[in-house]
Amino acid sequence: MVPQSAEENVGDASIGRMALDKIFSGDLDATGKGQMLAMRAAVEGSAGYVAMECVTGRLHGLSGSFVLQHSGTMTRAAPQLSVTVVPDSATGELVGLTGTLGITIIDGKHRYDFEYTVPDAS
Repeated sequence: MVPQSAEENVGDASIGRMALDKIFSGDLDATGKGQMLAMRAAVEGSAGYVAMECVTGRLHGLSGSFVLQHSGTMTRAAPQLSVTVVPDSATGELVGLTGTLGITIIDGKHRYDFEYTVPDAS
């Protein structure tokens, strides 16, 4: 994630804007690029973010792209997160892809668990 300058922020200066730039490996061998808006509340441990991320590469050997929609909140350090494939956003061999992405952070490192379904192309 890359912070955007104050001139690039939209609206309130308390809302931070970040560029997403990821590399996935494993069953999902792809790159992810997108935009995130985030805000930390005055109460310690409370925050929220939204993001849209285009993922391009191979998923279990099938090539194409799809878009993930992120929505996360923290209420006094209690997280709630939803990351889902935007319906009908998949291209190539991934057309019809549905799924959700779980994110676990351990020692500052992100681990992604992707539960998905791709319709049988045959």
